Amino acid sequence: MTPAPKVCAGCGREIAWRRRWANDWEHVRWCSDTCRRRGLKAVDRDLEQAIRDLLGVRARDATICPSEAARQVGGEDWRPLMEPARRAARRLVAAGEIEITQRGRVVDPSTAKGAIRLRRAR
Repeated sequence: MTPAPKVCAGCGREIAWRRRWANDWEHVRWCSDTCRRRGLKAVDRDLEQAIRDLLGVRARDATICPSEAARQVGGEDWRPLMEPARRAARRLVAAGEIEITQRGRVVDPSTAKGAIRLRRAR
């Protein structure tokens, strides 16, 4: 029997259960060594807060692009923050705070590719 799925603390993607984790599943936090090494930094929390702030001042059904949060946190040098902004969005989805959409439809954050929009959870 496979245990309940978990979400990576770093990237926000669903962690695939592995048999070798059977005895330690409750302590698994990261989906990969890369996520464990990267960890969570202050900029990651800043991006999460920027997403919350941007959605907080918009209409209830309005959406934002992750680049808006990256611009708010990174200023002129915002492009390197695009993937961290997407990771922050996936973590907020896992927390139940927001939804990720493509073409107006809610998508699975673990598998979404291409342009995405963020909105408050309904």
